[in-house]
Amino acid sequence: MKFDLPKELSSIIKVIGVGGGGSNAVNHMYAQGIKGVDFIICNTDKQALDISPVPVKVQLGPELTDGLGAGSVPDRGKDAAQENIDEVRQLLSTRTKMVFITAGMGGGTGTGAGPVIASIARELGILTVGIVTMPFQWEGRKRKQQAMAGIEDLRRSVDTLLVINNDRLRDLFGNLSLDNAFGHADNVLTTAARGIAEIITMTGKVNVDFEDVKTVMTNSGAAVMGMAEAEGEERALRAAQEALASPLLNDNDIKGAKFVLLNITHGTQEVLMDEITEITDHIQDAAGSSADVIWGYCKDESLGAKVRVTVIATGFQVNPDTGLIGTAPEARKVIPLDADVPTMIMQPIVNPVAVTPKQSANAAPPVPSEQPMEPYLKPVAPW
Repeated sequence: MKFDLPKELSSIIKVIGVGGGGSNAVNHMYAQGIKGVDFIICNTDKQALDISPVPVKVQLGPELTDGLGAGSVPDRGKDAAQENIDEVRQLLSTRTKMVFITAGMGGGTGTGAGPVIASIARELGILTVGIVTMPFQWEGRKRKQQAMAGIEDLRRSVDTLLVINNDRLRDLFGNLSLDNAFGHADNVLTTAARGIAEIITMTGKVNVDFEDVKTVMTNSGAAVMGMAEAEGEERALRAAQEALASPLLNDNDIKGAKFVLLNITHGTQEVLMDEITEITDHIQDAAGSSADVIWGYCKDESLGAKVRVTVIATGFQVNPDTGLIGTAPEARKVIPLDADVPTMIMQPIVNPVAVTPKQSANAAPPVPSEQPMEPYLKPVAPW
C-alpha cells in the first residue's frame, strides 16, 4: 500500500519516527499537539501504520517485506528503506532545515532504516539529529549487540546523536509493568525531541534561534540533554539541578562540553533576574568555565507557576574506540629491557665497613641468618 503524501509540509522542523519504537514516540508527540513541527512515521509494518493518527506515513520496503515488518533483522530494514529513498527525499526537500530521527535501536526497522533516512537528510544539507534508545537489559544480548552496531551506523549519518539507555528508567521508576516500561521509553524520546524543537519554535524575550541551535549541533557528535520542571521555593535552582540529574543524561554529566544550549521557560509566574542568575551560574559551573553557554528565555502558560530548564550539551571529547563520551584509555607503557628500573635483590648485602675490631681482614664472611630476608628495592632517581 502506498500512502498519499502531502504536496508540501509547512514547518522547517520535521520529526521522523522510524520503526516501532520511533513511530510510537512520534504518535505520542503528535497527540500532545506540539506546534511548529511536522511529524512523519516510517515503518515496514503496515498494520502499525494503519492505526497511527499521524497523517504523513511512509511504508518502507512494501515489495521486500509485504507490509509484515523487518523480522528484527537490521539488514532487512536497511534494504527496505532503499526502496523509498526518492519518497523520503521528496518529503524533506522543501523548506526543511532540521530533522529529528527517533528510533528504538535493536530491532530491524529502526536499527537498519534509521541510518539510511538520516543519510538522505544529511545529503540535502539538513541539520540532522538522532534521538534513540538502547534496549532494556531483559530484551536480550542479541538485541543489545544489534543496537550497538546500529548506533555506530547512525553516528556516522547524523550531526548530533543523543542515546538514551532504557535501563536507567528502571533505576528511576522501579519494577514497571511491560506496558509502563515501554510507555516511559516513548515518553523519554518525546521529551528529548520536544525539548529541542520548542527551543526553536517558541518565541521569547531572549530567543534561542535556529542559527544558535545549528552552531551547537552541526557535526557535534555525541550529545547529552537534561530537562526538568520545578515550582515553589528555590524552583529555579531545583529545576537546574534536576535537569542535570535527568534520565536523558544517561549517567553522563556536562563537564567538558564545548557548547551548552540552555532554555529557561516560565508559565504564568515570570522568572526573576536572581532566578536566571542561579540557573545560568549552576549550568556554567557544571559545564566548566571554557564552555560557551547560549541561553534563551520564553513563556509557556501551560506551566502555570512552574519553571522549566532544558540543557543540551555538545562538543565533548569522544572515545574513538567506543564512540561514547570520555577520553580514550591511556596507552600502555613499554619499558625497554636496558632501562634503569627498580631491581629486586633477594640476597643480603654485607656492609664491608661494618667489621668488628676483633675481626681480621682474612676472616670468613659472616654466615647469613636463616631468618627470611625482606626483599630490597634498589632506589631509583625520581626523574
